[in-house]
Amino acid sequence: MAEDKVYKFLNPVGIQNPVDISPLASRLNNLDGKEIVFSITGEPDITIALEKKLKMDYPQVNWKIKKNYNIEPNRLSEEEMKTVDGLIQAVCW
Repeated sequence: MAEDKVYKFLNPVGIQNPVDISPLASRLNNLDGKEIVFSITGEPDITIALEKKLKMDYPQVNWKIKKNYNIEPNRLSEEEMKTVDGLIQAVCW
């Protein structure tokens, strides 16, 4: 019968200093009539079902879908940056 051994592992990250977290944009108080870009990069896998589900669950949202089958994410244009209310960036491989 083998002895029970206790192994001690060290975290390779080391000590992490706390960081201040700040949002990139303010939160939307509701989604009614908002324009949200759903940007998909890479192979369409879970995003096919997610796109259908989002459209079913949030019909009041004006969805704009951008798809790219490359490794570079779809970037918002200058005009979109000014007018779009929200962005969902999906990267799938």
